[in-house]
Amino acid sequence: MHHVLMFVNLVFTVNNDNLYRQCSNGHLMCAPCFTHLLADARLRDETATCPNCRVDISKNSVTRNLAVEKAVSELPSECRHCTKVFPRHSLQYHEEKICEDRPYKFRQLVVDSGPRSPLAGLVRIVSSVYFLLLAALRRRFFVSELTATKRPRMTSCRYCVLGCSYRGAARAAAAHEAICAHPRRPAAELMSMLARRQKEHEHSLAHYRDLMDLLSYEKITFNDLQLRPFRTEELHKLYFETSRFTAFGFQWVVKAFVNKHQRDPTQSTQREITYQLVMKSKPFGPMCVRWVWTRGPGGSAPLLPEAAQHTFTDEEASPAKTLPLADPDDANRLLASKAVHFRLIMFSSPK
Repeated sequence: MHHVLMFVNLVFTVNNDNLYRQCSNGHLMCAPCFTHLLADARLRDETATCPNCRVDISKNSVTRNLAVEKAVSELPSECRHCTKVFPRHSLQYHEEKICEDRPYKFRQLVVDSGPRSPLAGLVRIVSSVYFLLLAALRRRFFVSELTATKRPRMTSCRYCVLGCSYRGAARAAAAHEAICAHPRRPAAELMSMLARRQKEHEHSLAHYRDLMDLLSYEKITFNDLQLRPFRTEELHKLYFETSRFTAFGFQWVVKAFVNKHQRDPTQSTQREITYQLVMKSKPFGPMCVRWVWTRGPGGSAPLLPEAAQHTFTDEEASPAKTLPLADPDDANRLLASKAVHFRLIMFSSPK
């Protein structure tokens, strides 16, 4: 059991999934490793096997090991707000509910605009403020009595915006800030760093402005798509394709590939899914189309809000683009699943 605890503690430095599977012979697999095995088997068009005994494994044949999961849930973990140590099974509740240093979420005061008595609205506002103050007092005076050992509150340097990575006890922050070298850096270095941060901020903000602009288009349509697996004849390489769907009076298809420019994707642990939007009808003239991917109903992988664009002049495919997955590890999860669902929102760009 000591070796098991050392192993799972090592795994949990990069993974927070509490589920552990085992094959029919009892060999353990953490959730990311199990998903990776299923994804490799899908790419090779083979049946997934246990890496220890080579018995066949699938989502229906493996079982959870509750004993290991219980042992893992008792491992000590540090709160990301106050740095106190708690068992893993109670860490989430502590961070979200009772930690004194957690970001506080104020309750929203909602006042109906319907025909109500002014006194009733005043009572609702006063009661909301009362419960808000009561929650703050309970957090300040009662929660501290229930917590175990008192450890110093952690904070960051006030010059973190200038690139300082210090994080330590709040009582020592003033001493650190007095000798922090970041505010004394040359102006040229600070300007380049601030310009880089400003560029990153503007880049992320541009995506949302672009999406708001797309919502003002006259022609908007969406389709819930399912990517089905197929294989090429020459290399027997896996790819995905949707059924034909209609948008703006034309027929379309989406094709997707795994590590398209790599001969054997199973030789790489880093995987990406690229796709092409294919127009199957002949347009009357150049047609500019923009589109956005979302998770959609039945989907399991969140996506980033990135808009793509291409002008179709004939029955052609758009250039290959990377599917904007929010988490790169979702590529293996999609490969391991039986069906891949997404929603494609398309906008007909004005001339």
